[in-house]
Amino acid sequence: MSRAETVTTLTGFPERLASAAYAAADVAVQAGEWSPAQVVRHLIVVERAVWHVRLHEVATQDDPHWSWFGPGPESDDDDVGLAALLDDFAGARAETVATIRGLDHAGWARSGTHSTFGVLDVAGLVRVAIDHDAEHLRGIDPAG
Repeated sequence: MSRAETVTTLTGFPERLASAAYAAADVAVQAGEWSPAQVVRHLIVVERAVWHVRLHEVATQDDPHWSWFGPGPESDDDDVGLAALLDDFAGARAETVATIRGLDHAGWARSGTHSTFGVLDVAGLVRVAIDHDAEHLRGIDPAG
């Protein structure tokens, strides 16, 4: 995937997520599964606590090291509606995209080491984020 395709994929995900989440919002959730709102809450946490942090570290540190980090949903505050959660996620993702767009060639080539995935340059780190997005989209909409 080229850099341009990567940015396009990241940029388009909030809209795809919103479509799937709204379509599934009234569907009964099976035991042990997350509701669309819980998935969005999880994605907000991951965007800020994983992707923002790791992109900052790879830009400012030589070979940062990361361990597996799989947070759950941020909260189950039912007072926060799905639309607000989706807006929050879209804002967090826009920050990620802005960071990536701001990297020059040398910044794009920087890397860190993940305990599971090994050495990841920025493109590799972003591919992991895209795969994570796709996994959760399939959880909301198996056809997604």
